[in-house]
Order: sequence, then C-alpha cells, then structure tokens
Amino acid sequence: MKIRIPIAKPLLGAEEFEAVKRVMESGILAHGPEVEAFEKEFAEYIGVKHAVAVANGTAALDIALKAIGIGPGDEVITTPFTFIATSNAILFQGAKPVFADIDPETYNLDPDNVLEKITSKTKAIIVVHLYGHPADTKAFKEIAEDYKLYLVEDSAQAHGAEYNGVKVGSIGDVGAFSFYPTKNMTTGEGGMITTNNDEIARKARLLRNHGQSEKYLHVILVYNLRMTSIAAAIGRVQLKKLEEFNEKRRSNAEKLTKGIKSIKGLNPPVEKPYAKHVYHQYVVWVGEEYPLTRDELRKHLLKKGIGAAIHYPRPVFQQPLYKKLGYPQNICPNSINASKHVLSLPVHPALSSEDIEYILDALKEPIK
Repeated sequence: MKIRIPIAKPLLGAEEFEAVKRVMESGILAHGPEVEAFEKEFAEYIGVKHAVAVANGTAALDIALKAIGIGPGDEVITTPFTFIATSNAILFQGAKPVFADIDPETYNLDPDNVLEKITSKTKAIIVVHLYGHPADTKAFKEIAEDYKLYLVEDSAQAHGAEYNGVKVGSIGDVGAFSFYPTKNMTTGEGGMITTNNDEIARKARLLRNHGQSEKYLHVILVYNLRMTSIAAAIGRVQLKKLEEFNEKRRSNAEKLTKGIKSIKGLNPPVEKPYAKHVYHQYVVWVGEEYPLTRDELRKHLLKKGIGAAIHYPRPVFQQPLYKKLGYPQNICPNSINASKHVLSLPVHPALSSEDIEYILDALKEPIK
C-alpha cells in the first residue's frame, strides 16, 4: 500500500520560498551575511555566545571534536544506540569510540555505565539527546568536571529540547546540531556548532573554511565545510517556526500516548521530570505481551500506509565497520535489547487528529 502517513515530513511554506528567492536575487549564494544572521539568531535561541554554521550535522560533530583537540590515542565515551555519525566523528580524529550502555527508559546514555568506562586515555564524553529527549546532562557535566573531560552534546535530534529549562546544546563545552530534512527544523542539509567558549568557536570557524585565518592565509589543512546562504535563509525561517513545530509534536505525542497506554504490550516513550521532550521521533517499545513482534507490527503498519520505522535496528558496534575494528558483539545489553523492540511512529507537525486516530486504530487491530 502507498504510504499515507510518512514517518517524517518537512514543512516548507511561502516564507521559505521567499527567503530563497531573496538570496538568489542578491547574488550571494555561498557563505555570506545570511549565514552570519542565521548564526546570530540560532545562538540567541539556544542561549550561547557562539553558533558556527556548517554543511551538515556530521561536519558539526567532526569539527567540534577537532576544535577541542581530540586526536590519535584519545578515547571518547559515547552511546552505541544512535546514528553512526556520532561514533564515526570520533574515528575521523584517529581516536577510539568507547561504548557505554543506555538507560532503557530514555534510551540515552547511562551515567553510571559511563563512569565504568573512564580510563587514563578518556578525553571526552559525547551525549546524544536521542529522539528529542535530553540526556541527564547534570550528571554528565559533574562527571566531566570530576575527571577533567570535555562534554560534547550531540543535539542533532533535539532542537529546542530542554534540561531543567535550559536548552540542550548550551550545557556542555560544545554542541552539534543537524538540519537534515527529517529534523525538527531543516535547511535542506546543514549543521550548527554551539559553544560559550571563544577559543572553540575560533577554531571551529577556521576548521570549516580551508583553514583560513584571514583571506588567502591558510594555516592548517582542512576541508571546505561552509553552509550556503540559501540553506541559511531557509533555516532562519524555520527557526522562527520551531517552537510552534515542537508544540505540535508534543501535542501529537500526548494524543498517541493517551491511546497507547490502553494497548497491552506497547509502552509509550517517557518524559523525565527534568526534560522537555521535543519528539524528533515517537518511539514505542513493542513488548512480549503484544500479539505481534516489533518487525511484524512494522509490516502491519506499512500495509496500512503508516510509515513506521526502526531507530535503530542494531547498535553501532554491530555495524560491519565496527565489527572489522574488533568491537565485541555482546557489549551494552540494554542497547542490544532496545534494538529488537523499538518502533518509531509518525509524530511530525503535519499530522491531523484523524491521522493519529488512524494510527491508534491500526495499533489496536491485531488485538481485536
């Protein structure tokens, strides 16, 4: 059946088209004043001194790690239950990703397990605010301070999420955002580095732009990873809409949760007291009491035209690349278990009340 309700849908309107038209008419299509304006507005929104726009979210992570000096021989602790870009950014530095397990309630890194993984080679922790739910950043900040480690926030799925009223991306030493089309806001492709540290920001700007300290003066060997003015123009409009988008996601999540609580064998996502969850993904746990397995339920929903997805079907250490690197395949049991039970349902702002009822009816159908 044709997908009637997609798992994600970017919302672009006349304002975005007008912004792109304005940039095209200006003739400044690459990095220019539009990018600088987007950086300023994003920094103000997140609550940091600096925002540095780059080509994509992976570039944001890569540059963030370079800017804090991660290199060969270093270890960086992170989660295996996320998109592979997080740990790949560590490999790009010649450093070693060290995987700690997740809290099975939030799917975010477990601070206690992180403590067990710290060695004399550990230089940083990367927390991922997975699915839009903030990690326990207070606990991680205390760990980082106690062991003199950098704290990096992978906020690629958490634009506008808050920990005790403070926006993620402003709590650690440096944050990284993605503006891929499926995110809570988009620039088409794009990323942003956020920090209150002047030196990290200075290095990040150098690292995104051919290593230029000034025009035609190149001091290090790096790539061109700048954001275009067209992308920034879209981002400026999307940023103005982000709070509205997030509130719609939260409203849709509330409706889904209310319906799912009555379905035996399905567990809706949690929102911890410290968290403002922005539901980049709405992830249910398909338990043994449900009549279908997780994979069977996904097939059932797809047949009904509902774009259910699995985020993520295997921990990073079970990816072929990481198997070749020699990672044991039985570490982080909570992550392995989650990969077998989680299922993402549509929650994006374009959903109607009728769409949500249709999803809930489809979930109830196997138990009738």
